[in-house]
Amino acid sequence: MKPVLVLALARPTFDIPYAEECAAAAFRAIDAAGLATVGPRGLLFDADAARAAIAAIDAQDIAAVLILQTTFTDAQTTVEIARRFAGVPLALWAFPEPRSGGRLRLNAFCGLNLAAHALGRAGLAHAWLHGAPDDDGLAGFLAGLGRPASAPATRLRPARPGDAGAQGGAEALEAKLANRRIGLVGEHPAGFDTCRYDAGVLAGLGGVAVAPIGLGETFARARAVPDSETETRRRAATTQYRGLGDVDQAQLGRSLALHAALEAIRDERKLDALAVRCWPETFTEYGCAVCGPMGMMTEAGTPCACEADVHGALTALMMQEAAGAPAWLVDIVDMDAHDDTGVLWHCGSAPLSMADPEHPAEAQIHSNRRMPLLAQFPLKPGRITLARLSQARNGLFLALGAGDVRRAPMAFTGTSAVVALDGGVGAARERLIDEALEHHVAIVYGDHRGVLESWAARKGLPVLDLTA
Repeated sequence: MKPVLVLALARPTFDIPYAEECAAAAFRAIDAAGLATVGPRGLLFDADAARAAIAAIDAQDIAAVLILQTTFTDAQTTVEIARRFAGVPLALWAFPEPRSGGRLRLNAFCGLNLAAHALGRAGLAHAWLHGAPDDDGLAGFLAGLGRPASAPATRLRPARPGDAGAQGGAEALEAKLANRRIGLVGEHPAGFDTCRYDAGVLAGLGGVAVAPIGLGETFARARAVPDSETETRRRAATTQYRGLGDVDQAQLGRSLALHAALEAIRDERKLDALAVRCWPETFTEYGCAVCGPMGMMTEAGTPCACEADVHGALTALMMQEAAGAPAWLVDIVDMDAHDDTGVLWHCGSAPLSMADPEHPAEAQIHSNRRMPLLAQFPLKPGRITLARLSQARNGLFLALGAGDVRRAPMAFTGTSAVVALDGGVGAARERLIDEALEHHVAIVYGDHRGVLESWAARKGLPVLDLTA
């Protein structure tokens, strides 16, 4: 019996002692199942470490490749490993983590999401599991590691035009989106296939155009903002965020100056949405977080997408115009089948109007990079629509879903919502990973699926029901 190559991927910006505990528990479960393995049992933090770990391993000598998605990582190394062992069955295993109210210690589900999308676009099939080492499905998952994986049958369907009201709303939405301009600040991070954009696709969706903006230019504009302007913004922010005086004031000033710079660039270039390379350069080269400013701009009607996600920015703009209210681009960071809820989260970029009134917004620092300004609050209870203009598997379709935000303790630091999804989180999780959807979806309050689907019908786009 050939052994299984097991590789544990991680990033050092997360909780490494906890990640090591999770990986050790996984290896114990693998050993208990009687599987022979090869490969190092320590965490691999970058592509060079992964290459060194597989350098002497021949694809003919292993039965399967199992990647432990121990923390969030980009998908670059995963795709490289899959190509290196082309023809060998591939599987991914990501670990859940408790909703402690503290930082996201692993964010492994989001890493699984990112990897599934990249593998789907590369035409590389894989099996997957999102579960703890004592998960009921682990035995079957491990038993199937040597079997070739195949891409699941798609659940895409033709869009339905809807009733007269939906069609009228879709016609109005189409007019509102015509010839819009999205500012692209920097480029998306390496390994984030989820944030790639296609200029031709955007032009075909009503003449949407992308205006590239350099990060260096943006930082220079921010550094030129007068201190008096920054102070005016700081005073205004004290009425919106509790604890503003408790964060580093020099870093806060840089964050507010970056807000001013982004607003000026938006106005000069007549931009309707922004897709911003939010890390690492805002921290490492400029010295602050841009999450809070992006939330402020989203609140004021200019939706902002993290990680330079242009199609995500367009999705949020579409949702905003359909609902007449701010739309927020989020990661799906947890899907708990035991209590049938998921968690929608981002570091701290939610618009303030989404805050639960019982938990006013607090000023916060970034959980990994330790700089302000971020907002912190759980989202208010209510009905929401989820959507994504997706390029999964190199196609184009509209993913749609709905659910209810529950009033619950804050799941993780930053801005987040505990959501009961229509159809249950199990079905939504399968659709998300099996269909290789992007790791960003947009949400807005209210149920707007009829108008959005009717708009998709006008554009000839198929639909994926995230929450059937």
